[in-house]
Formats: sequence, C-alpha cells, structure tokens
Amino acid sequence: MGVNRWPMLGRFCAGLLALLMLAGCASSISARVTTYEKWPEDAPGQKYTVAPMAGQDSNLEYQSFADMIRASIGRTGLVEAGNPSEARFVVSFSYDNPMSQSWVQQFAEPYFPGPFFGPWAGYYGGPYGFGGGMFYSPPVINTPVTTFKNSLTVIIKDNELDGAEVYRSTAVVITESDNLPAVMPYLTNAIFDGFPANNGSVRDISYTID
Repeated sequence: MGVNRWPMLGRFCAGLLALLMLAGCASSISARVTTYEKWPEDAPGQKYTVAPMAGQDSNLEYQSFADMIRASIGRTGLVEAGNPSEARFVVSFSYDNPMSQSWVQQFAEPYFPGPFFGPWAGYYGGPYGFGGGMFYSPPVINTPVTTFKNSLTVIIKDNELDGAEVYRSTAVVITESDNLPAVMPYLTNAIFDGFPANNGSVRDISYTID
C-alpha cells in the first residue's frame, strides 16, 4: 500500500513559506536624503542657535524634536551658543507626515485546504502521487496600502553672510504607520550623516532598527 505523502508535503510547503516570509521581514529603516550646501571652511568650533519658525515657539512636539536636532548636530563641528545673540549660525527646521494611499503588487495570500493546496498549486507526478511535482505561484494582485511620508527639513543660515543659507537638507522616510516621533531620530541622524555631503546630492541611508 502506497504511503500518503500529501500531509507531509503540505507541512513542508507551509513551513517553507513561513521561513521565506520571516526572511523578508525588514530589520532596517531607510531615509532618502537630499542636500544642498555651501558650507564655510571656517565653521568648525563656531556657535549656533536653534530658532523656531512661526508658530513653533510654544509647541512641545517641536521642542522635543529640537532636542533631537541638538543631539545629531555635533557632526557639523558647531557648538550651541549659551546666548542666541552670540551665534553665528541659525538652525531652523520643519517637519510633516502626510498620509497617502498607493497601490502595490503582491502575491495573493495562499492557503492549504487539502491535498491540492488550493487553487494556485498544480501537480503532476508518478503513479504514487509524488515525485516530479510542480507547483505554481499564487497570482500577483494590486493591493491598496496607506503610507505616511515622514519628512524633516533642516536649514542653516550664516549671520556672517547676511543670513544666507549655507545648508539645506531634507530626509524622508516612508512608513505604513502614523508614528512620526518614533521615526524622527532616524530623520535627524540622516540629515547630518556624512555632513555636509555634496551639493545637490541625493542619498539613501539605512539604519538598523533596535
């Protein structure tokens, strides 16, 4: 009497699918950074101050993000001024995370109801029901996905150049959840990663998520 290998094969395929799904899980976050700069050579050691834009003065969220800017700005070689009037450089920033909907292509979710593994699996084989088997991938479908465009723009102006911009950089991280505070540390790090970078450069910077 032939051995029924279908249950064993079903468990194998289900386990393989789970392994592939785990292998595809992201463990990093990527930011797209666009930078424009005319950074002065004598900037290291000079003082800066963080100046709020209109409407940001008493915003607690802004103040929290400003602290994150201060934690990342050390790579510029600047030192925060004790008195804003002593600062040569003025740092300002803006941020946003508008929601949008896009369409992505992905495999239709498979299921395994019985020995034939659902409508997206085909089989041919030997007389014992195994061997030489061939299975088809599930179809690709378009699926709506809600995303959030988390963005941070940092602008640095030089008072010795009559307030001219010497640095402007924007970092963008796309997420599927609305959690800008959790993303902001990665945005601030990306803004100053490789500072001052090249004028007009566009870079993708990835970080491992703890």
